[in-house]
Amino acid sequence: MTSEQPDQARSGFFDYLSAERQLSQHTLDNYRRDLQRLWEYLQLQQIFNLAESPWHKVLPQHIRGFVATVHRQGLGGKSIQRALSAIRTFYKYLHREGLAQADPAAGIRAPKSPQRLPRTLDADQLSGLLDQPLGKDPLSRRDHAMAELLYSSGMRLAELVSLDLYDLDFQDASLRVTGKGRKERLLPVGRQAMEALERWLDCRDKLARPEEMAVFVSQRGHRISARSVQLRLARWGEYQGSDSRVHPHRLRHSFASDMLASSGDLRAVQELLGHSDIATTQVYTHLDFQHLLDVYDKAHPRARRQSGRVSAGKKEKQDNND
Repeated sequence: MTSEQPDQARSGFFDYLSAERQLSQHTLDNYRRDLQRLWEYLQLQQIFNLAESPWHKVLPQHIRGFVATVHRQGLGGKSIQRALSAIRTFYKYLHREGLAQADPAAGIRAPKSPQRLPRTLDADQLSGLLDQPLGKDPLSRRDHAMAELLYSSGMRLAELVSLDLYDLDFQDASLRVTGKGRKERLLPVGRQAMEALERWLDCRDKLARPEEMAVFVSQRGHRISARSVQLRLARWGEYQGSDSRVHPHRLRHSFASDMLASSGDLRAVQELLGHSDIATTQVYTHLDFQHLLDVYDKAHPRARRQSGRVSAGKKEKQDNND
């Protein structure tokens, strides 16, 4: 086993991820940040030095120490789990290249984080956002179509901005998206979203450059960026007076929650969202039950009286103690 220069192994790894795995730039940036964080920790522990980085010398206790350190520094459980996944993928590559034999991160788990339920928009908020387009100008029509499409199909932001004209099928009211891992799936599109999309396409040529194939374009005529979509939806939500911040993922969450509440078909919702693991989709079952609890606590008279009895009981106990 030979030692490699600090950046040689990682450079080869990122070339592999880009060329062979064809991962997105966003995913590559995450891998790069996680491995840089690990490398800096190993340097501080004097396991690595500036001249060489013998990855085959890293042991499970080093990874456990890394996990404990970044957790104390405030890194959350999900972020640590992502870093461990990056390390494991890196060591699979190192093993393939003959630069390491064992994976020091195997079997090591990240600390659990408290589960945060995704926040959604309720029916009134969705109605205020979608039922009243800002205007008939091209930008207003574009923004309205994007919002309708996000809520109608539950697609991801990255999937929205990567849509091309040939991905749309107006005859079947569907569209084709390319999700995580370059996996394609067909999504049905509701009537209102299709109508909003048609209104946008009627004036799209006023903005789009002749050679541009993107469905949604910027004022300059090129494919719109993810950041621009986020800013436009947030600004639109503020203009419409929404009391909750509007962003693409909240519309996706709202779609998933409403679909599950209406159909009860968890597997179908999983396929529509493009989740590889149904456990990821199951969070929406917790969200729906939490909604039921909230309604019960606010509306059920015995629930309110029970709360009152608890308070009265505490007061009586306090009086007896006095």
